Order: sequence, then structure tokens, then C-alpha cells
Amino acid sequence: MLRLANLSLLILFPLSWFAPLLRAGLLPYFDLDAISVVTGLQALWEKDVILALLVTFLAIFAPYMKTIGLALVQFRLASPRILGVLHALGRLAMADVFLIALYIVLAKGVGVGRVETAWGLYLFTFCILASLAISHLTERARLLGAR
Repeated sequence: MLRLANLSLLILFPLSWFAPLLRAGLLPYFDLDAISVVTGLQALWEKDVILALLVTFLAIFAPYMKTIGLALVQFRLASPRILGVLHALGRLAMADVFLIALYIVLAKGVGVGRVETAWGLYLFTFCILASLAISHLTERARLLGAR
């Protein structure tokens, strides 16, 4: 069951990267533009390459590398000793969700425009939290099986 849940993240993560995280607009009476991880990264690459590299690693590479690494452990293609590194990757990915939430709070606090959360933020957060839970349960199952 854990294997199937982990493999489903290989599909859900890319979906969450293209799903709208939030909708933002400058004035309260005009249509809001949808912002996803991918569109946010595209805009960020034009403005600040260093920050874009960091966010790309946190939002895309860290969670996906963790999911692939965990699948390799679950199918006994990699050593369970890498679970600690995979857990650290999961924590880094969670930092990205925190940053997005912080940006939303800051944007709402400024009051210049309008910001609304969208379903993609919940999907992306679910994927990160599910990945953390799956890795924890996999490690726990491995420890119980070793006894």
C-alpha cells in the first residue's frame, strides 16, 4: 500500500506544479491571474536567478528526488540507509510550502491587491505532507520488519 501511495506522488507532484496555487490581482474589481509553481518560477527566473534556483530545487527537485529515492528503497533497489537523506529532502520541500504561505500572508497584509488561495496550493501541500508520512511509515515498517 505504501508503494502505491508513493508511486501516485510521481503523478500528483507534476500535476500540483501546474495547478493554480493562488489567484492574484492588482485591483479588487478586475479578474485575478492564476499563479502556479511553474508560472511563478518562470517569472522568478526573469527577476532573480539565485532565488529561482533555490525555489526550483525546493519546489520541484527535492520532493521528486525524495519520491524516486523512496520508491527505490521500497522496491529494494537502494539501501534503506538513504532514508535519512530522503527525510531531509522532504523537510526542504516543506519549506517551499511555508514560503508560499508567507507570500500570501504578506500580500494580503499590504492591501494593494487581492490574493486568493486556489486548489493547487492544497494539492501541493497534500503531496508534501503525504510524502513525509509515507517516508516515515516506510522507515517504521522497515524497523519493525528488522526485529
